Amino acid sequence: MSKRQVVITGIGILGAPGIGSDDFWKGLNEKPGPAPRVIENWDPEPWISKRDVRRLDRFTQFALVATEEAFAQSGVPDVAPDRVTVAVATGIGGLESLEDLVRESDLETPRVSPFIVPMMMANAAAAAISIKYGFGGQVTTPVVACAAGSQAVLDGLRQLQWGYADIAVVGGTEAAARRSAREGFAAARALSSSGYARPFDKDRDGFVMGEGAGILVLETADSAEARGAEPLAEVYGAASTADAHHVTAPHPKGEGAERAIRLALQDSDLKPSQVVYVNAHGTGTELNDRTEGEVIARVFGDDQPAVSSIKATTGHCLGASGSIETAVVVEAMRRKELPPNIGLQNQDPQIPLADIVVEPRTWDPGPSITNSFGFGGHNTV
Repeated sequence: MSKRQVVITGIGILGAPGIGSDDFWKGLNEKPGPAPRVIENWDPEPWISKRDVRRLDRFTQFALVATEEAFAQSGVPDVAPDRVTVAVATGIGGLESLEDLVRESDLETPRVSPFIVPMMMANAAAAAISIKYGFGGQVTTPVVACAAGSQAVLDGLRQLQWGYADIAVVGGTEAAARRSAREGFAAARALSSSGYARPFDKDRDGFVMGEGAGILVLETADSAEARGAEPLAEVYGAASTADAHHVTAPHPKGEGAERAIRLALQDSDLKPSQVVYVNAHGTGTELNDRTEGEVIARVFGDDQPAVSSIKATTGHCLGASGSIETAVVVEAMRRKELPPNIGLQNQDPQIPLADIVVEPRTWDPGPSITNSFGFGGHNTV
């Protein structure tokens, strides 16, 4: 089947490292503070009216701000509204609003906002973008745990490749680094007891929670040319698989993750030796890091590319992580610099990665992949 060429013309990022691509990139090179990795003193009113702020959960606010930055770069699409699709993912959705509802429900005389349900629903961010800009194409919300942000990119890519849309607004957003979620992940023994994530280090002890959003504007090369939008990168292909193994633990041999990488390369018409950088899922957990390292070593053999995980600085942003990391790869191409794997001091000898980037490194941009692996056994590359 002939597939249309797809390019990225705009990105928007925000999270603990910073708000906006420039500040976010600077933050990736700095030693992170303790967990959780959240945006301190968040004030959405420079971008969102006070009236709307009261009606939008924090995770939706993040998505709208990131979308505005992406459109500042790409230009707001001036095309038929039904030719624009929106896919904005989340892992948990409006957790703050859900907590508010539970608290109010326990009171003798609850005062519940009439907006509380649309504030906490997972598809609120995708809907808000569609409503604000009048986009009438397919609007969806992938909810596949920590693979969700990457799955949104894949879904938008397919809409464009197959001709159902000309432009796709894709990404993920999350604002779940709250005590209730942290207690849940701690009970599952996934969180770092030290409060610092150290991907691929022998002393790693789990991930730290983060929050933020990453939004990308994808469009067909023909659409970008017609609009005069400058392509920042091209999306060659993608793939998703399932481990079909365990609800939290990765497959012990990484079979699902390996198939996802190989299928993404096949979809992109690339050989492993052509890939020059891997943005790893790299959570800092015992099983994920070892399994992912083994998978990368098997796929790439003696031609291992440079590898780094940014989760020490961003925290694990759950359903937003994949799209944030995709946007960071685009920024790395624009800046001709690879982001460092902060926190790595002593590489685990059981992780057979040959070239982990530990300091900011100049590079000649080339084919790159980003991995996302989520609870439930979801793998998207």
